[in-house]
Amino acid sequence: MKFAWIDIRTVRAEHRESVIDAAIHARVDAVVDSDAATLATLPNTVKRVLAGAPRPAEQPLDDVIVLHEVADSGRLGELHALHRNGQKDTAGLVNVVDDPSLTLACDTAIALPYTVVEFKDPTKIPLEIVIAAADSSPGQLICRADDLEEAQVIVDVLEKGSEGVLLSPRDANDVFALMEMLQVKTPALQLSTLTVESIEHLGLGDRVCIDTCTHFEKDEGMLIGSYAHGFILCVSETHPLPYMPTRPFRINAGALHSYVFGQDNRTNYLSELKAGSAVLAVGADGRTRRIVVGRIKLESRPLLSIKARSAEGVEVNLIVQDDWHVRVLGPGAAVLNVTELKQGDQVLGHVATDKRHVGWPVGEFCVEK
Repeated sequence: MKFAWIDIRTVRAEHRESVIDAAIHARVDAVVDSDAATLATLPNTVKRVLAGAPRPAEQPLDDVIVLHEVADSGRLGELHALHRNGQKDTAGLVNVVDDPSLTLACDTAIALPYTVVEFKDPTKIPLEIVIAAADSSPGQLICRADDLEEAQVIVDVLEKGSEGVLLSPRDANDVFALMEMLQVKTPALQLSTLTVESIEHLGLGDRVCIDTCTHFEKDEGMLIGSYAHGFILCVSETHPLPYMPTRPFRINAGALHSYVFGQDNRTNYLSELKAGSAVLAVGADGRTRRIVVGRIKLESRPLLSIKARSAEGVEVNLIVQDDWHVRVLGPGAAVLNVTELKQGDQVLGHVATDKRHVGWPVGEFCVEK
């Protein structure tokens, strides 16, 4: 997720307290103010950025980020020297109004740990240039937005945008709206109806349960398959089961060799997943969201092979634990027990045209069977 800096200097007095509370609750990255005393009241979960005032002598150097205006290369040299001499939280603010100031913004983004840029003109071409210049720099680039609409444009520039957005909110609602905007978005997928051709009992093998840090909806699961070109939507254990409680965070996914479909059109083997891995939850309507793995659980169990085919003739395979409580989703989000599947039944899946190399799509000849 990209991060937000909230500037409270221009917030009206009647909204100031609620904006600060919203910033803390929404876990913004930093709060910007000209009053060191106000910043001192913030919890350690929020960075303190002091703007328009000198660094307070009574506070440790690592306790506050001081935002300095950078008007020319001489001032940048001074700040770079401070940074090299131990002031690791030195930040620069560059107002880009012409080509020389654009060059200064690029140089600042390379030299300092934090660079805030603001632009006179509505075009975002200068921001594209600064983003490109700072791409290999360890520093963080923050762009000031006048309102939420401009913040959305900034986030989407070059499909990457700046790492951070600085906004002066009108009220607490603006804070929450900005944080919602900065959440990682994942595109919807086109799901297909697949027709089951056969099921086969395979005997003992290793299967993976994926325990996530998320509560699944009843029509959500993960796309799992033996081949990179086709997946079946395995449902979570959100639905009641006999003899055991529900596990609304779990997908009984499949054999350890299987692919799981993830973000950015990439796949991972189930065997590669571990605590902290990012995966993709997929709804029966094709909506997706990024979720995080809490752990995987690999155990030896009897396995069942499901072969299905799309309307276009693409063969899909899924190998899962051979047990009634393992389920997949069918059209209309119908919950289907895998051991009760039979020829002619329909399941939901996703058919991809890409071949894969270490999970990334590649345009090469490859046969899977």
